[in-house]
Amino acid sequence: MKQKLIQFIISSIAVLPAFGQEALTPSPVIQKNLSITLEEAMNRARQVSVDAEVARNQLRSAYWTYRSYKAQLLPEVIFKGSLPSYHKQYSSYMNEEGNYGFVHNNYLQLTGEVSVKQNIWLTGGTIAVNSYLDFYRQVGEGAYNRFMSIPASVTLTQPIFGVNNLKWNRKIEPVRYEEAIANFMSASEDVAGNAIRYYFALLMAKENLSIAHQNLDNARRLFDVAKEKREMGRISQNDLLQMELNLLNAESEMTNCESDLKNSMFQLRSFLDYDESIDLSTEIPLDVPEVEISYEDALERAMKNNSFSKQMLRIQMEADYGVAKAKGAQREINLFAQIGFTGTNHTFSDAYRTLRPNQVVELGFEIPIIDWGKRKGEVKVAESQRRLVESQVRQETQNFRQNLFILIERYGNQLRQLQTARRADAIAQKRYETNVATFLIGKISTLDLNDSRVKKDEARREHINELYLFWLYYYQIRSLTLWDYTRGCGIEKDIERFLN
Repeated sequence: MKQKLIQFIISSIAVLPAFGQEALTPSPVIQKNLSITLEEAMNRARQVSVDAEVARNQLRSAYWTYRSYKAQLLPEVIFKGSLPSYHKQYSSYMNEEGNYGFVHNNYLQLTGEVSVKQNIWLTGGTIAVNSYLDFYRQVGEGAYNRFMSIPASVTLTQPIFGVNNLKWNRKIEPVRYEEAIANFMSASEDVAGNAIRYYFALLMAKENLSIAHQNLDNARRLFDVAKEKREMGRISQNDLLQMELNLLNAESEMTNCESDLKNSMFQLRSFLDYDESIDLSTEIPLDVPEVEISYEDALERAMKNNSFSKQMLRIQMEADYGVAKAKGAQREINLFAQIGFTGTNHTFSDAYRTLRPNQVVELGFEIPIIDWGKRKGEVKVAESQRRLVESQVRQETQNFRQNLFILIERYGNQLRQLQTARRADAIAQKRYETNVATFLIGKISTLDLNDSRVKKDEARREHINELYLFWLYYYQIRSLTLWDYTRGCGIEKDIERFLN
């Protein structure tokens, strides 16, 4: 009995780790297959990719900057005031004989002001309508109240010779905002270009894996046939070893292709914000937009729609603005004028009844007599900077035209390259199938068979690569011209939807 009990305990202990291991084993992740076309990948990338979100945030930032500029041209209503301020202190004063003394003061004060300000973009000045009330309460023995009112006054602040910042901003800021919108639309097309890169990388990886599968199956089949032929003495030992070496190379290539597929799958899945449990299945986009694009047409649309032309215009205007500021800083004269009425009394209502004129006119100026050429030097620096900007604008424009010309030429040649690669792929595949059948009946050598296999794989990869380059060039042209050549219309975006 005791022996049976010991055996039962030992058997129970031996079983426990198995149960524990089974409990700790994580449940397998269920993979879901999702077929996605190139068009669907590009559309999703425009919506959920990190690159698309960066472009939207840049547009939002530019939008609110433009809104802030436009607000400067509208009237501004301001209320200013102070909560009761209490003073109990000694203050110095000078009597009629010119002697100073100190007097004790104990009072309470409240102030309030409402003003409506409007910037004048034509002159660069500011006009304001103000209403002001000041209340004093003398505290202690002999306490009394005192009110001072300015029911209405008009104030004008105007620089005479200084630069008109509002006028320059009125020229520059709309161009800056148009540049930001064009940048956003180009960035959206660039996101589609990145989707093309990741999509074709996965497509190429899958094709390489499919080729590796096919080559491995053929290598195994041919090696088995080669062994039978060797036993019959129909092939040499060298040919048999060559077929075995082909099999080993096919197995190694298969492992590499599986690893490349996982990497490409991870990149596209992350870019399109899919869960790791999803396996994406890509399709070869055989239907391509066969449209002819001339350099003259692309250049005209690019100079009209692309952010480049707007950026060059903005840079040029900013350089002119810098010269204007440097010249305006050579002398500074400001006009301040205020016209209104004021009243004062011991009661609130009486402070608004007996009103007297309240007028201030002040002309302030600052003109350097000797500055050792400082301000003149600043003007020369600004003018030199403007000439530098003009040279850079010409250089950048020349580079832009040249790059666009090269891109159009590549696109024009790519369609012919694609047609050639498609035909070569079909021929190489058919040639390989014929050579496999011919080898099985002993009509060709292993060298000829290997050559046809290599040519077949190269033709397939070249076909996919030419497809990739065609789509890439096409969307690069779309990004530069902001024009949809398949529909014959401009690329429009619902800007308001992205700003909300």
